[in-house]
Amino acid sequence: MPKPRAYAGAVNQRAPSAVRVAGWIVAVQGVAALAVAVSLVVRGIAGVDQHVVNGLGTAAWFGLVGGAVLAAGRALVVGKRWGRGLAVFTQLLLLPVAWYLAVGSHQPLWGIPVAVVALTVLVLLFSPAALRWASGDQRPVR
Repeated sequence: MPKPRAYAGAVNQRAPSAVRVAGWIVAVQGVAALAVAVSLVVRGIAGVDQHVVNGLGTAAWFGLVGGAVLAAGRALVVGKRWGRGLAVFTQLLLLPVAWYLAVGSHQPLWGIPVAVVALTVLVLLFSPAALRWASGDQRPVR
């Protein structure tokens, strides 16, 4: 009978390279959202477009979401499983955004790269090694 492993060891198990790469991409997405939040704050303070939409409220939303996505990316890079769910959810939300950019807004130069990045992260997070890691399976990859 195998010896049960310690919980801390299971949580801190080194993530496979596919998960770490996905984590870096997700972290960059979080940084991008935070950059949008900063630009919206600057625009809001300058008084740009305040009659149509409140840029400061939108900035707060981007700041909240960007911080959570950045935290999820960092979690994946350091091998914490909780970041995977948020990263997958983020990519699933980006796919309709990419579709709207490419098809609805006729901006394929923006929509296609967004879709490619989102699909790349999903492929990485659903790779066999990533699924074994997410389930806590420590058997060697064959």
